[in-house]
Amino acid sequence: MPKVVRVRYEKGVLRPLEPLRLEEGEEVMIQVLPEEFPELVDKVNVEAGGDVDKILREARERWKRWY
Repeated sequence: MPKVVRVRYEKGVLRPLEPLRLEEGEEVMIQVLPEEFPELVDKVNVEAGGDVDKILREARERWKRWY
C-alpha cells in the first residue's frame, strides 16, 4: 500500500523520520518531492469545496517551477 513518509537527507542517505514496516532487504521505490508538496495537497483537500479549477491551475504553476 502506498504511503507518504517524511525523510531527512543526511550524509548521503535518506533517513525516515518515522518507523517503516518493511522486511529486511525489501526494496521500495521512492519519489522525491519538494517539502511544499504536502502543503499543496492539504490546501487542495481543504479548498476542494471551492473553485477546483483555480486550485488545479495553481498546482500546475507550482509543478512547472519544481520541474
